Amino acid sequence: MTTSMTSSSNAMLQTNRSVPKRVRARRFCLSFVFYSIIVAVAVALLTVWIDPLQFYHKATWYNARFSTEERYQNPGLAKNFDYDTIIIGTSMTENFVPSQVGEQLGGKVMKLSMEGSISEEHYQMARLALSTGKVKKVLWGLDYFSLKSKAADSNYELPKYMYDDKWWNDYPYWFNYTVYEQFFKSVMLQLKGTPKQNLDYLSNWNWMVTFGKERVAKAYDKANAEEGYFGLDEEAPESLKVNFDHNILSLVKDHPDVEFIFYYPPYSVLRQVVWYNTNPTRFGYQIEMRKWMYEQFAQYPNVKLYDFQTADWTYDLDLYKDLSHHHMDVNKWIAEAIGKDDSKYRVTDDNVDALNDSLIAAAENAVMTPEYEVVNFSTLLSGQKHVFTGRLLQEDGKDLLVPVKQLASELGAELTWDQATKTAVLKRGDRELKLTMGSTDAVSSGQTVKLEYAPRLIGGTSLVPLGFAAGELGYKTELSQLEDGTTQLSITE
Repeated sequence: MTTSMTSSSNAMLQTNRSVPKRVRARRFCLSFVFYSIIVAVAVALLTVWIDPLQFYHKATWYNARFSTEERYQNPGLAKNFDYDTIIIGTSMTENFVPSQVGEQLGGKVMKLSMEGSISEEHYQMARLALSTGKVKKVLWGLDYFSLKSKAADSNYELPKYMYDDKWWNDYPYWFNYTVYEQFFKSVMLQLKGTPKQNLDYLSNWNWMVTFGKERVAKAYDKANAEEGYFGLDEEAPESLKVNFDHNILSLVKDHPDVEFIFYYPPYSVLRQVVWYNTNPTRFGYQIEMRKWMYEQFAQYPNVKLYDFQTADWTYDLDLYKDLSHHHMDVNKWIAEAIGKDDSKYRVTDDNVDALNDSLIAAAENAVMTPEYEVVNFSTLLSGQKHVFTGRLLQEDGKDLLVPVKQLASELGAELTWDQATKTAVLKRGDRELKLTMGSTDAVSSGQTVKLEYAPRLIGGTSLVPLGFAAGELGYKTELSQLEDGTTQLSITE
């Protein structure tokens, strides 16, 4: 029997040797491809079955955890969950609580916000949700910067295959190991008894950050020092209008039975001040686009527009974590104002220009006190309004600290600087004023005078009291209070 088995083995070996190497290689390749396809199909089907992002169907046999990667999680929410109202926008909309919005606007709300997103991404998200036929209302936070063609942060990339109607290009999802990480995380948390997630607070960052005027003040100083170069790369309104037409207005036109509610988010007023000071190009474009967008919306009966950028909230820095991002209480107030169609914020033909004028005035007049409060302080020079950038209010609120170089230029004074003593010397005609940073002692035409508050050196910029300096240089000054609460300093010859 051993002899028989040996003979059989030798015969098989002889047979294999008789097969050409090329044929054997081809058989091996075909077998490899066949089994690879089997494995790939099995992995794809497994991914579709467990579906951690609930992209194809809602999870029924385990508690799927929602991903914090909104661009990947949102398509599943849009396709497979129940709602009739959606929230679209940037991180400015992430702190909305859908149930609260539903109470104010009526209906069941799904938040589909995306951090750092632009209008092209909003278009893809809204289009996908609208294609389900479930949407009756859209609440859309419309940031000016979102109209740009490229996002400011290149780390964000939209997985467009998850937003189309083609299944065959979904392979990046089928074969993504992070999908299985999400699945095992969900299973482990379920085994530990962790309750299901509440969609009301998905992507809500309110409890993850610190709000407060001190933080905003630091951000303000930093932005004033660093944002000057932004204006070199501003997209012109012509480009922004094209993006608006394609990414926003096209959806309004294509869905006349859907109510679209747009709003301009309320950044802190200091955000507007920084743009006005360091990037007037952007500020000007923003003003132009605000009115132009309203004019486009006004042509369609299924659109409402609200403007919260001049709301009183924008002056309360304790509501912000930086120059732009506000507390979730503000999101609640926005929903309440829209719910009752508050005429204070609803943009109409009658108030669109006044709202723009109010925003310009806020950017020109808003000034921060040393205690990080924000008030309005206006300056008139020979009867003409003049805006000093990098301004700061004195502690008593009676004078404005402004950059000494700008002061000298506007008052027609000659400026010299003593670096050793940090002293600015201003000369106008036969008058001379010496102001030393950090000292309340000044010398005016040879006489020592006492200041209420010392000039300050902040970030390399020397700030000196405008009203005091103007008076000592021969101007007449008058301080008055306007009806709207703005303090006004008038400087005349």
